[in-house]
Amino acid sequence: MRIDILTLFPETVGDVLSDSILGRAQERGFITIRTHQIRDYTTNKQNQVDDYPYGGGRGAVMQADPLFRCWEHVCAETGVRPHTIYMSPCGRTFNQTEARRLAADYQNLILVCGHYEGIDERFIEECVDEEISIGDFVLTGGEIPAMAVTDAVCRLLPGVLSDEECFTDESHWNGLLEYPQYSRPAVWHDRPVPEVLRSGNHQNVARWRRKQSILRTMRRRPDLFAQLRLPDHSRAEKKFIRELEEEDDEFRVRYAENLGR
Repeated sequence: MRIDILTLFPETVGDVLSDSILGRAQERGFITIRTHQIRDYTTNKQNQVDDYPYGGGRGAVMQADPLFRCWEHVCAETGVRPHTIYMSPCGRTFNQTEARRLAADYQNLILVCGHYEGIDERFIEECVDEEISIGDFVLTGGEIPAMAVTDAVCRLLPGVLSDEECFTDESHWNGLLEYPQYSRPAVWHDRPVPEVLRSGNHQNVARWRRKQSILRTMRRRPDLFAQLRLPDHSRAEKKFIRELEEEDDEFRVRYAENLGR
């Protein structure tokens, strides 16, 4: 996959995305990330990319033409019309499902970083395929959302992480939060690692982790838990649910409510 980011701060974005896991993935040819300075595509001596909004109001709006020239350059460089995303608080909220969709459906993405009061609507109408938000809040620019989307998408691509289990076992992959993690030492500030994790019994460890994942989701993200329907076709699956109900009264009550919806 290739991701091109149109920004006023290409060095900052490029430095972050060329380090650590994504940096190594680029060196090995699994992904390509390019940043483009929008100011390089202006036609004025000041490299000005913004102007006053029509209709009045505070602030400035990024002009359509420098954005279009930058976007057009990327299209010519890649030889395709990449799927273009504007990072915007007006967009659909980004989540793990959206990351999986983008990773599966596209080989080329352009991420557009706005600033000031936003960008000229005519550029959006002509060049943007979708708008994405990372939450119900406003930032000073689109760079942080673009980096978040890039990281979330790229880590799902083959070769970027060492094993597929690195992301399929994490929070949000299957609608649940990830179980608690522990490392050495076995006891820290009088807090021991759960005995089951030191038992060496991989089946029991996997069972404990699945239970903890479900209970953590129930307590921290009731919105996700409300959608939970555990498989109960086999005897082992039914036994697992019974164990959870016997071990945790809150789970028994709230899961019954789920099934009654």
